[in-house]
Formats: sequence, C-alpha cells, structure tokens
Amino acid sequence: QVQLVESGGGLVQPGGSLRLSCAGSGIILSGTDMRWFRQAPGKQRELVASISSDDITDFSDSVKGRFAVSRDNAKNTLYLQMNSRKPEDTGFYYCNVHYNLSDYWGQGTQVTVSS
Repeated sequence: QVQLVESGGGLVQPGGSLRLSCAGSGIILSGTDMRWFRQAPGKQRELVASISSDDITDFSDSVKGRFAVSRDNAKNTLYLQMNSRKPEDTGFYYCNVHYNLSDYWGQGTQVTVSS
C-alpha cells in the first residue's frame, strides 16, 4: 500500500527558510513524477512544485526562485526547500504522486509564515 507522510512544517518568520519532507512507503520515489501542493486558508489547493521522473523540476510563478525540490533516493524521501518565505506561503502543504492509475496524498503539514 502506497503511503506518503509529510513532515517539517511549523512557524517561520518572513524571509526565513524551511524544508519539508515527504517520506514514501510502498512506492519507490526515485524515477517517479511527484508534486507538492499547498492549500491556503479559504482557498483551493494549488500546485506549487513538481519533479519529473528524470528530475526536471518546475514551479509556480508564486514560488519560482524561492523554492527547490529534491529527492534522497536512499531515504525514499522527497523534499521541498522553501526560502525567502512570505506570509502568502502560509497553508497546508501536501505531496502527491499518481501511481498505478491512482492518486496518493499525504496527510499534509502546516506551514505558517508570520512575524
């Protein structure tokens, strides 16, 4: 059974950095298309970052230049490095994978950017 577990969220001041993790089980994350979404309070879930099977990354305009995505294959974990945080980055962050005709989501991790 595929499971994704996010961690690393918390409170960070504007301009600060935070790294989120998404640990996978039941699936090998290496060589798999994966995505990071976020859902701000009162808003729809939006795609903020993706990494393709051959490790090509892409980002929404709102986070481009500030966020980075990477994988640690040995730990079977996906990361989202968030720098230069802004208050509008506040929300729940989810990792997602489409695998064997199904979509899998983690439970999310809360990130709050506030002074």
